[in-house]
Amino acid sequence: MLEHPGPWGVNALRDARLPDGVGEELRAHASAAGVRLLLIRRPGRTATAGPGAAADAGRRIFAVHARAPYSWTETALLDDPRAVLDLDLAELRAGRSLGLEAHDEPVFAVCTHGRHDACCAERGRPVAAALASVLPEHVWEVSHLGGDRFAANMLVAPDGFYYGRLDPESAVAIARARIAGDVELDHLRGRSCYPMPVQAAEIALRRHLGLTSPGGLRLATRAQTGEAAKGDGLVTDTTFVHDGQAYAVRVRTTHSDPVTLTCRAVRDQVALQHQIVGLERV
Repeated sequence: MLEHPGPWGVNALRDARLPDGVGEELRAHASAAGVRLLLIRRPGRTATAGPGAAADAGRRIFAVHARAPYSWTETALLDDPRAVLDLDLAELRAGRSLGLEAHDEPVFAVCTHGRHDACCAERGRPVAAALASVLPEHVWEVSHLGGDRFAANMLVAPDGFYYGRLDPESAVAIARARIAGDVELDHLRGRSCYPMPVQAAEIALRRHLGLTSPGGLRLATRAQTGEAAKGDGLVTDTTFVHDGQAYAVRVRTTHSDPVTLTCRAVRDQVALQHQIVGLERV
């Protein structure tokens, strides 16, 4: 996550006012390593940023390895966004340190990318402002996360937990719980290191066990059968281990009826639906 005060445009790395050519270089650098690069900025920005606008204070960068159960964050201040090109992002993907400063506090990144989808700005900015009023050092606005229909969306690092359909009150409750070492389950969308059916399985198991610790749950196996496009749907079988005990969770994925998914949508589209069809101790 690279600090750039904005504006971000429709496609953040392509359209943000980064120095000429840097956005595309950053995109290619991250893509080659299999790493996702997001832009961040502090809530409540009032100025328009151009190239070098953050130079005086430096640009904050967070390198996040969000693979369960071993998640961590490193951080640094960069004088120039080009410095990201000198980082070995393949090491980050592999779970190895980039040699930056360890960052032990959670980061709450709220999507406010209104040029990508208006819902994100309209619903995300009040959430980011509410969080910034109580936890200003932990909160950032972030470019497009995905799942615009769930706005307001928030990513919690280093865990990689996605939360959706937030309002200011629920977001503050989630953040305070995480500061205290707990994961709030009601608005949880899933963990970024897993495909969506596995995310659904983990959420179901956490609710079944009442498990609110960020760790403590390890994915042991997963397998898929069928096709989501067919009537029976795609079936995903997972096995998780908690406290030495294994649990099997089966998820069926099907398509919804066409619905309006985002504020910018010009036609209805189908969405994936994940139904828990089995959960047992094994």
